[in-house]
Amino acid sequence: ALTKDGLTLYFASNRPLSPGAALHNDIWVAHRECLECSFGEPTNLGAPVNLPGNESAPVLSRDEHWLFILSDRSGGMGSNDIWAAYRGNVNDDFAWQAPVNLGAGVNGPGFDGGAAYFENQGGEAQLFFNKSPLTTPLGGDIYVSTQNADGSWGTAVAVDELNTPGTDQRPSISHSGLDIYFFSDRAGGSGGLDLWGATREEVSAPFGTPVNLGTGINTSVAEGHPFIYSHGNVEKLFFVRNLGTPTAINWDVFVTTRTRAGRGEN
Repeated sequence: ALTKDGLTLYFASNRPLSPGAALHNDIWVAHRECLECSFGEPTNLGAPVNLPGNESAPVLSRDEHWLFILSDRSGGMGSNDIWAAYRGNVNDDFAWQAPVNLGAGVNGPGFDGGAAYFENQGGEAQLFFNKSPLTTPLGGDIYVSTQNADGSWGTAVAVDELNTPGTDQRPSISHSGLDIYFFSDRAGGSGGLDLWGATREEVSAPFGTPVNLGTGINTSVAEGHPFIYSHGNVEKLFFVRNLGTPTAINWDVFVTTRTRAGRGEN
């Protein structure tokens, strides 16, 4: 996840905190001085965001006061749930309060994760995410929950036009709400997991048929976890690619850029 100015990057990594330390996913943060600059050395967010279990799939609310994460910490409703942490100072990466569970409207007994926050300017905020009845993300579908006036999240419904009998996960929706990206193992891809995208004419309309993002992005290995970032007419799609083998998972972060006239988002 990127901040609106594109200078702060939140991501998950199982790199050890110290030599010989146990490996588990934590949320890390890195900074850069300009949009074309390299990111500096990442820093672990620490507690209360990170606990001894697994935390991953970070995403920020539009105002950057809320950080949504996937976590298997105690107190949840299933194997993995979506949690949200609040901070008052959006310029302080280490001011996050203890995450709270988003409740039964979003989370269930199976695997819930990969949230994407959409600030719907024509209505209530929405959270797109993947939900699976299993204790792993395999076989998951994309759902959406609408935020209630009291801040709670309503009962999620499946986004049927994006889903298949296979795995459809980790949606990322553009600021306009007209473009959505996710990864899937559906037929017609280049490998086991590919990145796909879909568009719609207006936020009240269903998405069109998803389209594979093509061989410039997708390869015979797995690609996943897209994040779309727009600044003016430049769009950057961050994603991860598995550079290991099936028995040696090694996900690295990649980015691809395109220019789209008239987008005007940031």
